[in-house]
Amino acid sequence: MACLERASPALKRILLKLDRENKSIEIDHHLYEFGSVEYHIQSSTSDTHYTNLSVSTPLLSQGGILPNGISHYTKQMVKGICPDVVEIIEPAKEGYQITLRLDLSKIPNGKESIKVIADISAVQAVILSSQLKEMLMNVSSQDTFQGMYKTIKLVYHPREPFFIVRQPQKILAVFPIRFKDKTDVIIATAFFQELVDVGSSEKWAKAPPCCWSPIPPPELRGEPFEDLSTNGGFVSFDISSRHVRGKRLDKTVWSLLNFYAYVKYHVKSTRSFIQRRMRKRLQRLVEVLN
Repeated sequence: MACLERASPALKRILLKLDRENKSIEIDHHLYEFGSVEYHIQSSTSDTHYTNLSVSTPLLSQGGILPNGISHYTKQMVKGICPDVVEIIEPAKEGYQITLRLDLSKIPNGKESIKVIADISAVQAVILSSQLKEMLMNVSSQDTFQGMYKTIKLVYHPREPFFIVRQPQKILAVFPIRFKDKTDVIIATAFFQELVDVGSSEKWAKAPPCCWSPIPPPELRGEPFEDLSTNGGFVSFDISSRHVRGKRLDKTVWSLLNFYAYVKYHVKSTRSFIQRRMRKRLQRLVEVLN
């Protein structure tokens, strides 16, 4: 999740190498990526066409309750990456959520092969996105309590929960923001205020409206105190029906899943830029003194 790309670069390189070889390669390789993601790629010279790919990833949980494996809907989305190439093996290899059998001989030649392999390398992103899509689809307008719509707490990383609230004409996504360093809080607060200002401009009128507040929004009233204790405030997005139509649904879901990663990336980049400018300024002052 720290990398905003859908496809895993390391997995993509290995699959491209296997696809470009005219003969099968003996390979038994483990890949580990940020966010406790693990891939296990197995290919044997005795099986000239097939490569097994097992994936272990933290699953998106609802209300802190871990899901019981991968749902049928998510498996169908994974299968739909490339039905001719991808086959799901049941049961999955022990210690992994899903195991795929890849028939690399059915991958088209030329530039199309790069696109297919990139899609397969994004299998972990497909799993997470499909989970959130399914949760959003299962939130019905009847999930109300005393006239208030039910709030759903979603957890990918234990310390980074976010909330989804289904309302009559929109879905509200709320992100509690926490930082360990006070300097990061200052940078992030300035960033959120700028994000709200830019989002309200005419140029970005089609983007989901954004709001930042140092206190929890009313929709989170009644949630546990530990989930609402922050030092960076709360960022909210109003997602209307036009943001989840057709291909926009994938983009919206992926943006929600990566919002924390994007904020951290921006804060770290800004901090590095400030420190670099300070070092250059110090060097010039030293030169003057010398």
